[in-house]
Amino acid sequence: MLGDRCTPTDRVESDSKGLQAKVSSRFRQIVLCYHAVSDGWTHPLSVPPALFERQIRTLLLRGLRPVSADDVLRRSRRSFHVTFDDAYSSVTAAMPILDRLHVPATIFACADYADEGAPLTVPELSHEAAVTPLELATMTWDDLRALAKRGIEIGSHTLAHPHLPNLGDAELFRELRDSRLRFEDEIGLPCRLLSYPYGEHDSRVREAARRAGYRAAFALFRNSPIKVDLFAFPRVDIYRRDNAIMTTIKTSPLYGPALAFLRLAHVR
Repeated sequence: MLGDRCTPTDRVESDSKGLQAKVSSRFRQIVLCYHAVSDGWTHPLSVPPALFERQIRTLLLRGLRPVSADDVLRRSRRSFHVTFDDAYSSVTAAMPILDRLHVPATIFACADYADEGAPLTVPELSHEAAVTPLELATMTWDDLRALAKRGIEIGSHTLAHPHLPNLGDAELFRELRDSRLRFEDEIGLPCRLLSYPYGEHDSRVREAARRAGYRAAFALFRNSPIKVDLFAFPRVDIYRRDNAIMTTIKTSPLYGPALAFLRLAHVR
């Protein structure tokens, strides 16, 4: 019947509302992704301790509750969790702040680097490795064990921080499974969580993470599926340039839908 016809405009509006509902649901729980916490390293990945505290206080002032990784994975509403990728040794500067504010956190480390606390000398940071190698120093197994005893969750960031989608099946599975086993051997606790290097993943990588024995895997919001997937759980990446205002914008329920609509428009 004529009255039942759906015009192109109706379909677009319906699709947009459905997309907004799916993306908005991803921001009921906010997971922040940090890297280094240092005054001395001025790279975008490095947030000064004072700025880090202001960013966290911004969320607390908005009434968001700091929760564990388990709680955020259970979709606890109006909550947030703090994560750190790469396990830079400078992240220890954030620990007193997190303790004081009673904020749980997870640190994702690369097993091969933890043997000696070696600088994270990936190609993308070759200049920084040459100029400020100490800022790229990573935590040792002793450092990670000490943090685990304080209640910080330790997760895998693979063995050597590769671009996972570029690996063959055997090497991909080795990076995921062997790193999990090494963390369990060294830390003495189950290694349940994974963070994808560079936030990169695809369906093959996500399936490999499942088979490797993880409970969940974290990505970044900009390259996560629209629908929440425990093996591509979205995080908001926070950088040195993100003041309190930008942090509020990036963790707003409207920020996710805006990014998704822009991504959808770009694809079309």
